Amino acid sequence: MIVLVDAVNKALRRVPVWAVYTLCAFPLFWLVVLAVGDGLGRDPVKALEHKLGKTALQLLIVGLAITPIQRHLRVNLIRFRRAIGVSAFAYVLLHLLVWLFLDVQIWAQIWDDIVKRPYVTLGMVGFLALVPLAMTSNNWSVRRMGPVAWRRLHNLTYAAVLLGGLHYVWLVKGIQLTPIIYMAAILFLLALRVVPPMGLNRRVSVGNDSQRLG
Repeated sequence: MIVLVDAVNKALRRVPVWAVYTLCAFPLFWLVVLAVGDGLGRDPVKALEHKLGKTALQLLIVGLAITPIQRHLRVNLIRFRRAIGVSAFAYVLLHLLVWLFLDVQIWAQIWDDIVKRPYVTLGMVGFLALVPLAMTSNNWSVRRMGPVAWRRLHNLTYAAVLLGGLHYVWLVKGIQLTPIIYMAAILFLLALRVVPPMGLNRRVSVGNDSQRLG
């Protein structure tokens, strides 16, 4: 098993970070193709808004999974965490911009929705939690703040992902399986962070922990 893990980690070290950014950008490219070809259905704005938000949550969950994967499987994906986290924030920002400028458009109604609609409130708080993380997801911020303070700030990731999951659950009408699965995945990954790793006792290098938003 250790030999297999070493082989996987060796292969991952050959993958350039820009390839991860490119992979994360593919859903956006596909949404543009669908929009140009009238493939977003009868309400393209809502479809675009929801697909951007769903992609953002998926990437946040992937970023959340990186540390448990390293701890329990010893597969080292940490050098890709920043690319995944920054890409997730980009999708969250696009999701918000579509909601603001294409969906609601009326500024008085926007504030009214934030105050009176719980799922909008949760989504907005989650977005605000991600802003400082995106702004400090660079090596300069790690050096400026110091590793301890930087890691403490980036613990906001957990709250942001939880809020994103709750936003999705509350958004849909009635009980639907997909948002429940997303929320269950988030809770499971958070629980894995407090479960001691078992097996694979050989220590594997975790890389530079500053490579993250998530």
